[in-house]
Amino acid sequence: MLTKFRTFATMKRAAWTLILLSVTACFAPVAGQKYPFIRYDGNRLEYARQSPSLGLFLSRWRQLEATGQGNLNIVHIGGSHVQAGTMSNAIRQHLMHAYPALVSGRGMLFPYSAAARCNNPADYAVHCPQKVVLTRNVYQDHPQPLGLCGISVTAADSLTEVGIVLRDTTVDYATTRIVAIGRSDQGVTPMLSLDGRLVFPSYVDPRTDRFVFNLAAAVDSFTLVLPCRAGESFTLTGLYLGNRRPGFSFHSVGANGASVPDYLRCPHLARDLRLLHPDMVLFGLGINDASKAGFDTAEFRRHYLELIDSVRAVNPDCALVFITNNDSFKRLRRNRYEVNANGALAREVFHRLARETGGVVWDQFAIMGGLRSMDRWRQAGLAQTDRVHFTRAGYQLLGDLFWEALLDAYRKHNPAPSRKTP
Repeated sequence: MLTKFRTFATMKRAAWTLILLSVTACFAPVAGQKYPFIRYDGNRLEYARQSPSLGLFLSRWRQLEATGQGNLNIVHIGGSHVQAGTMSNAIRQHLMHAYPALVSGRGMLFPYSAAARCNNPADYAVHCPQKVVLTRNVYQDHPQPLGLCGISVTAADSLTEVGIVLRDTTVDYATTRIVAIGRSDQGVTPMLSLDGRLVFPSYVDPRTDRFVFNLAAAVDSFTLVLPCRAGESFTLTGLYLGNRRPGFSFHSVGANGASVPDYLRCPHLARDLRLLHPDMVLFGLGINDASKAGFDTAEFRRHYLELIDSVRAVNPDCALVFITNNDSFKRLRRNRYEVNANGALAREVFHRLARETGGVVWDQFAIMGGLRSMDRWRQAGLAQTDRVHFTRAGYQLLGDLFWEALLDAYRKHNPAPSRKTP
């Protein structure tokens, strides 16, 4: 069952030592200035000097770098741009490659492709031979309450196995603590299958729907076993992979098609955030809100303020980064599109939110080139033909650009040299 997963894991362990020797903390510009339509001079975190929460985050980053003690958690939340995983993983890899000795687990993830026709980030593989039922926060009816991931899969009536293997051979995400988040009205308790043996949870917290596995040895692949019998079901709403090491964790949670109100309808969002204790949240939501007819900027702002309240309830000092919508087009009919002018309106709301909340803005809309720039990205092979989503190369470039903006803010906040100054 897990043969191919063990193969991946064996390759990873064999390659890790050699790769680690060749990876250096390269802080030189990575995005370059290859495309004339991109406004590279605008690639920065705006309002950074006026943001106390960002300043605190950057100071804690410097302290972690200098002492090797503590943890910093970054959470990227959004819709399909985030579920795809490429942009998030580009940022994650830059951070982890810069600090290979300060990697603190892969963090929160979801086994999207356990369900049929559901796309999964490329940095981990999922294998589920049994049928499960998918629920996303965009659905009107949620059979079970959703959490931070905004999505769930439900196994019913038979034993179901969800295999996970971490595929990024350049980062050591060795995992000694696995938390399955989910619930069963019939009392089904998940287990882990590790090298052919079953492992029961170390403890269960029914208040938070957490099944916690503390492992004696680190793993980079495992199978979550849901032992449902006839008439029984278990709904999985998230997986957390961690360890007790100091360092950085970059969590990404996204649900295709999600808007801000869709996450507000996830009653366990704040509860799950407490598991992560975010020090910085990257908000990548808004493209689906602004694609709807009658886009109301006042309502959009109000919804975002509610979402921010949920984050600040968990950590009042959390740094807030608002990623403006990318430029996009609306499909009128086959081969006919018109530019979505709501992108510029949403951009103004993001800037207002940053000023009101002490957050910062990464102005993706302006950096891309502004209104109608999506066509130039498409012609350059960086965006898909739907003129909403990017290609893998496009998402990688956006991740590279964001990393450079974040690193620039770090350098300006911490100009004095340190042990490993970027």
